[in-house]
Amino acid sequence: MLTVKRVCKTFNAGTINEKRALVNLDLHLDAGDFVTIIGGNGAGKSTLMNMIAGVYPIDAGTIELDGVNISRLSEHSRAKYLGRVFQDPMMGTAADMQIIENLAMARRRGQRRTLRWGVTRSERDEYAERLAELGLGLEKRLTSKVGLLSGGQRQALTLLMATLTEPKLLLLDEHTAALDPKTAAKVLDLTEKIVSEHKLTTLMVTHNMNDAIRMGNRLIMMHEGSIIYDVAGDEKKSLTVKDLLQKFEEVSGGELANDRMLLS
Repeated sequence: MLTVKRVCKTFNAGTINEKRALVNLDLHLDAGDFVTIIGGNGAGKSTLMNMIAGVYPIDAGTIELDGVNISRLSEHSRAKYLGRVFQDPMMGTAADMQIIENLAMARRRGQRRTLRWGVTRSERDEYAERLAELGLGLEKRLTSKVGLLSGGQRQALTLLMATLTEPKLLLLDEHTAALDPKTAAKVLDLTEKIVSEHKLTTLMVTHNMNDAIRMGNRLIMMHEGSIIYDVAGDEKKSLTVKDLLQKFEEVSGGELANDRMLLS
């Protein structure tokens, strides 16, 4: 479903602030893979997400999604293939619009706009049904402005919007990092449920090692723009946080000094 081949990205090339964010990175995902990504600050995790989404142009290499070369497509041209949930709950929704209007926009992502009536009765019923599955009572608040929702409610809504049209690839960029532990656990449970039910191919960046081990069928560790560890199946299931810290030290030659990861 996704093939990233020898992708490179350097920011501020030729200046004192030059930063090699991705270095000849190779990554292949089969349809239905749920891959968690961990690594220290500056490892290239979010840069990889942004390269796939088209936020920044790649310097070299290719990115293919379901057999289509999207390497040079603009960000909005890729939107019809991708769903994305950001770390900031405020980024994935339009605060001044109603819940139902946000869902209607998500439903029409990548489609031509027309002068037809905005939201049909059947759509309204579908949105209410899908919202009810979140267990947050939002199905009773279809006309409420999204800006009135809590961070957890907005993130759950963003997750639903990102998966409403079953994208070819779902990108989750530390989507629970800004939430309190109880709300984060709820959003992660919803993530597992939605990904499993719709068999979505998923990339999830996280600083929480326990979540990285528990969720998905594959785990990759990044360091200085490269993938230094890739584990799947039974080997992944048997991992512990101690194993990951030890593996990082073995492969990178240094100690993983990221407080959020150590505390997780």
